[in-house]
Amino acid sequence: MKTLRLKPGKERSLQRRHPWVFESAIARGGADAGETVRIESHDGAFLAWAAFSPDSKIRARAWSFVETQRIDAAFLASVVARAVAARGLFELQSDGVRLVHGEADGLPGLIVDRYGDTLVAQFLSAGVERWKAVLADALLKATGLSKLYERSDASGREREGLKPVTGWLRGQDEATEIVIREHDWKLSLDIATGHKTGFYLDQRDSRRRFAEMARHRRFRRVLNCFCYTGGFTVAALAGLKAADAVKGASLVSVDSSLPALERARGHLALNGFDAAADGFEAEFLDANVNTVLREFLDQGRSFDAIVLDPPKFAPTVAHAERAARAYKDINRLALKLLEPGGVLLTFSCSGGVGADLFHKIVASAGLDAGVDGYITERLGAAPDHPMTIEFPEGEYLKGLAVVRKPA
Repeated sequence: MKTLRLKPGKERSLQRRHPWVFESAIARGGADAGETVRIESHDGAFLAWAAFSPDSKIRARAWSFVETQRIDAAFLASVVARAVAARGLFELQSDGVRLVHGEADGLPGLIVDRYGDTLVAQFLSAGVERWKAVLADALLKATGLSKLYERSDASGREREGLKPVTGWLRGQDEATEIVIREHDWKLSLDIATGHKTGFYLDQRDSRRRFAEMARHRRFRRVLNCFCYTGGFTVAALAGLKAADAVKGASLVSVDSSLPALERARGHLALNGFDAAADGFEAEFLDANVNTVLREFLDQGRSFDAIVLDPPKFAPTVAHAERAARAYKDINRLALKLLEPGGVLLTFSCSGGVGADLFHKIVASAGLDAGVDGYITERLGAAPDHPMTIEFPEGEYLKGLAVVRKPA
């Protein structure tokens, strides 16, 4: 077994069971891509078994911190089975579920989502790439399913020295269009072309919360920015319908992807909403969000509910300063458009922007906008996208519910 020897003082993170070892922490040693290595402290004490990644700054990702553990197919099958079984601990109101969430489930670099009877996996590190066939078999056995589609086309593979790969890994010539149930509504997706593995399952609970707000507050004017396929728009309509308050409502959904907007429009029909028959207005704008927000300000428009769910502005801490300016600008504009007493749901999915920094960004945006507000809730990823005690980096999605103070 090949060994990595760490520099003095670099063993502390592994002793706290953090799964990453950076290139700068290694004194000597190496291996082939994805090969299992023994990691030792500078004085030879065992620390972990890990997958080696020669092209990544994260040079090794830990499989196990138990010296007697053998890293083999049986071990990986047991870890997969444990991750799948753990989802039964959570109350998940959907048949779209995150089954494996990388480091949080002891499988660094592996993401697996279930959409109905189909699994979609991303193999994003050298370790899981090396064990791909074993992991695929383990996933099908643990779920009792037969279809597994690979979406290993995320940018993280480049940093691992891996090329993008997509297509059926198990099963073939199957339909990639799928409809899932989420709470009281339905959503469609294409696992071959949709973002991530096909959809943003991590916002499931925030969409439910938005529906609850719509039912309670009976929104009249809703603005959904970076709407993708309109999940928050559907949630708002579901909440308004439950309150018998759909008639007279106006909903604007903005995104720069016309195909996403077409799917968003289709989601209204999929859930039985008809603007003409039900008496509401639904506008879908293929446009830049920043431009639209400024135009709405110039037009004197305002909204009593706004959602800001932008793409990842800061993938790493190195991008945080530039991302902070972008987050501040859109939040400043949104707060100026928000009616007194209105609610803003604002999010960041950037790993390089922590919860405290995001709060400060929104506060600064409010100051510049001349708007004060109550932070009534902190929002985050649904529980099937867990953050663990040992791996705080798993908290990538941060959200705030801000209610603008009445004049």
